[in-house]
Amino acid sequence: MKIAFVGKGGSGKTTLAALFTRHLAGLGRPVLAVDADINQHLAVALGATAEAAARLPPLGDVLPQMKEYLRGDNPRIRSAAEMVKTTPPGAGSRLLRVVEENPVYAACLREIGGVRLAVTGAFSEQDLGVACYHSKVGAVELLLNHLVDGPEEYVVVDMTAGADSFASGLFTRFDRTFLVCEPTLRSVGVYRQYAGYARDYGVALSVVGNKIEDASDVDFLREHAGPDLLAWVSRSPYVRRAERGAIGPLDDLEAANRAVLAQLTAAADASVQDWELFTRHAHEFHRRNAAAWANERVGADLTAQIDPDFRMGPAALAHPARALG
Repeated sequence: MKIAFVGKGGSGKTTLAALFTRHLAGLGRPVLAVDADINQHLAVALGATAEAAARLPPLGDVLPQMKEYLRGDNPRIRSAAEMVKTTPPGAGSRLLRVVEENPVYAACLREIGGVRLAVTGAFSEQDLGVACYHSKVGAVELLLNHLVDGPEEYVVVDMTAGADSFASGLFTRFDRTFLVCEPTLRSVGVYRQYAGYARDYGVALSVVGNKIEDASDVDFLREHAGPDLLAWVSRSPYVRRAERGAIGPLDDLEAANRAVLAQLTAAADASVQDWELFTRHAHEFHRRNAAAWANERVGADLTAQIDPDFRMGPAALAHPARALG
């Protein structure tokens, strides 16, 4: 399952993404974590020092290598230079699995606290006033477009805050989106905005309350989120210690909050992987980006990259291009 954590800045989405990822790893489930938030705190939340987190290789730095690898022998893609963030796979493309050895993973994945992590990287001085952060997130979109996850395999992405996720088609790449929501009007406002956009695209959305102090907080969230409210996490001494750098064993997390992680896992496992919809959205957003900017930038009609007979999913792994890896 591909899983996103979204929410208002400061809602605790990175903290919950880290706890959930560690929970999955503790169950022995194959899991790949990706930090796609501009603030880049997931590595530290997983247990890395700030110095170690700063040394992680950004996905953008290996983007040319990623494009060359994923292109494979797809005849619709004339060169890796013509690949953009929305380029969909087709016959001949190389696909990725959650757990495997390939040059892309070797270049950009590092293990932090028992979890394999990729990061988009923070803004550099060269980016300021020049680049949009979504240019960095594009590497995540390209990766997920080409990734096939099987039963009880997980990709967990800590997304950009608020509705910034809708600046690309990345929000459609997930089987389940957990929106972390505090019991405040500002936070439920982000939920309403996100839900309004997401439902038009069939995004499976669940609300996870955070920083809950009493029953009135739960009632407030239930009033505003209704049946989307899946579970809630109470204020946690364990989390407070972790945010100060003392990340203890997950068994030390309060029992009620550990139970929430099990609820999230059950919700993720019950999600439907609709590969037909996944493929259709990939083609739709590639057409949009081609018309808006990519055709002009590349100097070619990039809609020709769409393979109308190709359907993403486990069956696509049988294509001979897999052996080229």
